[in-house]
Amino acid sequence: MICGADEAGRGPVIGPLVVAAVMVEDDLSLRELKVKDSKLLAPARREELYEHIMAIARVEISVASPEEIDARGESSLNELEVQHFAAVIDRLAPQKVFIDAADVVAERFGREILSLLHCQPDLVSCHRADVLYPVVSAASIIAKVVRDRTIRSIEEELGEPVGSGYPTDPVTMAFLERWTKRNGDLPPHTRRSWTTARKMYSRCKTSTLDQWMEIP
Repeated sequence: MICGADEAGRGPVIGPLVVAAVMVEDDLSLRELKVKDSKLLAPARREELYEHIMAIARVEISVASPEEIDARGESSLNELEVQHFAAVIDRLAPQKVFIDAADVVAERFGREILSLLHCQPDLVSCHRADVLYPVVSAASIIAKVVRDRTIRSIEEELGEPVGSGYPTDPVTMAFLERWTKRNGDLPPHTRRSWTTARKMYSRCKTSTLDQWMEIP
């Protein structure tokens, strides 16, 4: 049995980090589905492939909430990812696993995951694994769809569009600013430890104070 593991949502200021692992007997069925890196697929195609993958593979998912990400203390985001990668791999206990490395040193990322595993698979950790190995492409699709669905749930909860959750998304940044100015605090599901969030909070609080001081 072979397994692939990948994440979605490492960089956003809103929403969780999602790690997924997919295990199949071989990758022939995934090749027939023409899976590829989730970033290269349209949302509708990702959703379609998600359903196919869930039907033919064993899948495990681990979610790091914004609160867990903010509570890291001195730990790096890489260390948190290692824990979540190890969790999903251990549940599947594959013979071989391919990982899309989050560390600039791919081999180190793999070693750190192996050190936490109860199972001891043949582990390959490399960059661009989501492009090179269909089973990792499948994991990237699962992780991305789960995160996207979570963002849509957040929009329903808060009653307004939040965009993709990434700092590069103008819809996300406009939402952050609008919510913070209106409510005097960052919105729920925000990674408060992110520089983007801290700067937005500081700027909106300063703007609100300036407006209050100008009132005659």
